[in-house]
Amino acid sequence: MTRAAAGCGALAVSRVGGEASAQTNRRPPNLLIVMPDQMRGMAMGFLGEEPVLTPTLDRFAAESLVLTQAASTYPICSPARAMMLTGLYPHANGVLENCNSMSAPHGVELKATARTWSDVLKTRGYSLGYIGKWHLDSPRRPYVDTSNNTDQEAWNEWTPPERRHGFDFWYAYGTYDQHMHPEYWTTTATRDQRTKVEQWGPEHEADMAIRYLKNEGGTFRNAGQPFALVVSMNPPHMPYGQLPKSYVERYADAAPADLIKRASVNLNGTTAMDQLARNQTKNYFAAITGVDEQFGRILSALDQLQLRDDTIVLFTSDHGNCLGAHQEVSKNVAWEESIRVPFLLRWPGRIRPRRDELLLSTPDIMPTLLTLMGFGADVPAGVQGASHAALCLTGNGPRPTSQLYLHVPVGQPALGRRGVRTDRYTLVVTREAGAPERVELYDRLYDPSQLRDISASQPEMVKRLMARELSPWLERTGDPWHLQRSPVAQRSGPADAMQYRTRQT
Repeated sequence: MTRAAAGCGALAVSRVGGEASAQTNRRPPNLLIVMPDQMRGMAMGFLGEEPVLTPTLDRFAAESLVLTQAASTYPICSPARAMMLTGLYPHANGVLENCNSMSAPHGVELKATARTWSDVLKTRGYSLGYIGKWHLDSPRRPYVDTSNNTDQEAWNEWTPPERRHGFDFWYAYGTYDQHMHPEYWTTTATRDQRTKVEQWGPEHEADMAIRYLKNEGGTFRNAGQPFALVVSMNPPHMPYGQLPKSYVERYADAAPADLIKRASVNLNGTTAMDQLARNQTKNYFAAITGVDEQFGRILSALDQLQLRDDTIVLFTSDHGNCLGAHQEVSKNVAWEESIRVPFLLRWPGRIRPRRDELLLSTPDIMPTLLTLMGFGADVPAGVQGASHAALCLTGNGPRPTSQLYLHVPVGQPALGRRGVRTDRYTLVVTREAGAPERVELYDRLYDPSQLRDISASQPEMVKRLMARELSPWLERTGDPWHLQRSPVAQRSGPADAMQYRTRQT
């Protein structure tokens, strides 16, 4: 499974505890996380993969560690966010699907008792702020009267103070997709007190983030404490047409063929997904350009307040977006467009700007950040993500050989899809009730667009990946699949010591 055994469980925890602290006799750093929703990892201009305008990210990348192969383990909103906060995979943290009224009967929400990175920082004397989308609470009746909720299906819910995991400044919502008319619950608001805003969500959230950084009136945070702030923007999440026209106008002369560079999209096709790609790629890119501009405003405020050198800044996303690629509407699949995410990490004077192909997984973010900040010893026992703090700081350290991929149908944890993504291959296994198990294998070296399933012609590679990568992941993450091992995996023998291999770089 790993060159570094970098996946899970006790091994990851022991490495976290064993790493040298990133802080010695210095005030702990501030932390700023900016996280747009549904932004695929290739949609940044400096990568040269797609013609999206991202001047802020282009400059930021030159100052940052850019992990070009970071992937969302379970590429939908709630599971990704829960993994990022807890360092636990979904079968351990309980967020096995999106938090909504359909999954609520199965207890799908972030537990109030979960120990998150924000809980750790709170005990370490940090002021904590959260702005934007949260999406980790189950809706309850009577449902909040909002556009994302109907009597038959509800998504948006208030987060009471005892479920905010240490965030003492709160300006957030569960999930709400009216980008030009967002609504928020403030720190002291009750469930029936929402603040309604007539402004594009990312712009308004950048305004609030700047006010937080400035600590206007001394009411946003304790000026004597280090701070950690999350700015969780909803765009470029659909609906794609809800954004200021000024961003769309920057692509005004571009035809679909000028913007869509993915071979997985049929530019001349007639399906609904082909039309979605042609009709909405411009709006999707325009929303990313808008997010990029608002991120730039926040960075400028950091500079003006002379907080740049004392603040770790992470720009990432919860998952990507197919937008018609592979005939898929959005995410929740193992295609590169869905699973790859941006990951840009800046810490001036401490992290050397560079690009790295580290196979970072979503649960790795929590222990990596805490260890970078000097709190590796505070990472809770049982955390399954691996800290890559040493590698971030030095470029050296153990590296995982794969990333886990998950899709779990509501209330059916032993069904759905499981897979692994290595530096070359993507393997996906699908189990559906009453149907034979289906295996797919893609060689991204020769087929980067994942257009040819080679599982039938490469049975030995399928067996190898099943036994040495997927099976150890499932066992260590407590996935019920490991109790029902695939016939292919059974024929190839038990997982061996390769799961504990290390490669020092």
